[in-house]
Amino acid sequence: MKRPDFDKLCADTFALLGHRFDSLPARAMLWAIGRQEGRMFHRRQLGGPARGLWQFERGGGVRGVLLHPSSDDHARKLCEARHVGAIAAAVYPRLEHDDVLACGFARLLLYTDPKPLPAPIPANEEAGWAYYLRNWRPGKPHRDTWGDFWKEAVEISR
Repeated sequence: MKRPDFDKLCADTFALLGHRFDSLPARAMLWAIGRQEGRMFHRRQLGGPARGLWQFERGGGVRGVLLHPSSDDHARKLCEARHVGAIAAAVYPRLEHDDVLACGFARLLLYTDPKPLPAPIPANEEAGWAYYLRNWRPGKPHRDTWGDFWKEAVEISR
């Protein structure tokens, strides 16, 4: 499996979601979380139920984006553009094979957080970690890997 071209993936995703969703902080968080969750490589969780590069589970993540008042309309439009029904049972399996859909759902999950995205600067590593924990709610968070992934996110944002 080949690592996706992140810039093209973001461009394709934001072309569907709308360019207001595109920002350096959004791209940095998407990169850092994608690296943290599945190394921006695994589309199916090793030994677990999560799917897509951002490792969404059907109940909380997918369903949450589809039902949250700030993301539901955007999620429906994205699903329509990707030719998938806007229900968790349809979206969840597609995340494994549709990186644009997965990126869109990851961005929309970040959009549901009322707090602003942390700026991609080295000093915001802890703010990025807190943002990730609050939104992804990982079962077994690995703080020891976040620092390197945040540094990569800062670099790709320049």
